[in-house]
Amino acid sequence: MKRNYFRIMLGEKSKHAEICYTEKWFGGGWGFTTDLSGLFPDSKREFNKKFVPVYLEKNQGASKVKAGLACGMLYTICKDIKIGDWVLCPDGLGEYWVGEVISDYFYCEGHELPHRRSVGWFEKKILRANMSDGLRYSTGAIGTVADMSPHAEEIEAFVGSQSAKTIFSTDDTIEDASVFAMEQHLEEFLVKNWSNTLLGKKYDIFEEDGECIGQQYQIDTGRIDILAISKDKREFLVVELKKGRASDNVVGQIMRYMGFIKTEIAEENQEVRGAIIALEDDTKIKSALKIIDKIDFYRYEITFKLEQILN
Repeated sequence: MKRNYFRIMLGEKSKHAEICYTEKWFGGGWGFTTDLSGLFPDSKREFNKKFVPVYLEKNQGASKVKAGLACGMLYTICKDIKIGDWVLCPDGLGEYWVGEVISDYFYCEGHELPHRRSVGWFEKKILRANMSDGLRYSTGAIGTVADMSPHAEEIEAFVGSQSAKTIFSTDDTIEDASVFAMEQHLEEFLVKNWSNTLLGKKYDIFEEDGECIGQQYQIDTGRIDILAISKDKREFLVVELKKGRASDNVVGQIMRYMGFIKTEIAEENQEVRGAIIALEDDTKIKSALKIIDKIDFYRYEITFKLEQILN
């Protein structure tokens, strides 16, 4: 069976890391204070359908986006992560513990993180400074849970004391691993400079309670690179960087993501558009999008300038 890899945050600023490491478990909370044993269906969508209303009732004023994100992460920790999968958990001091999941879900009443899984921690930890740029970027994803499976080879190399390679990609939809690594950095650049871009004139990256949660937004079918919303709140925008993927894959992927946002997140009066951003012109993408009027295609350019200060 294929092993998957997840980064799990152990409370805000890793405040529960020490007890999790000592007692050999990881978990989550999100305000759900009852035992959920036997209540996890095979589909995350079905779980969200039942528990998003529960979350919204407990958290008056919260948006469907925040509720869906919380329920989705809870489901991942309790159900999606399987026995035998690996988890990476930051200790708050620049290192990551790595361990193998060894139990199914169990509930621990009275704790801030009551929904738990047992884990067998490995002796060797991973120093964040030694990670490749791609893995380091991915571990910084917003949210409690992030899928690290594309970096499986590097993670296992660290634990096995093998020298790490510069660029990793175990995703068979990635055509060019070097482009994939470069465009991960460009996503971060796009987010930091969002207000100066063409898209930033109409849309804001989605925020909840002042926290940017629209970057690497987790849904049940994957992670959206950037989820934005128009300044008048009437339209969601799903943004995907091509990241070295085959053209057919990225078009199909963004359509699935848009469908999820439309059916599970957007209110009745909100629309959903998509935007694909790539380094180069792509005739296959442009041909496919000729019959899809709700997805736009953008090509980005990088400008490098030197300015002489002293001679």
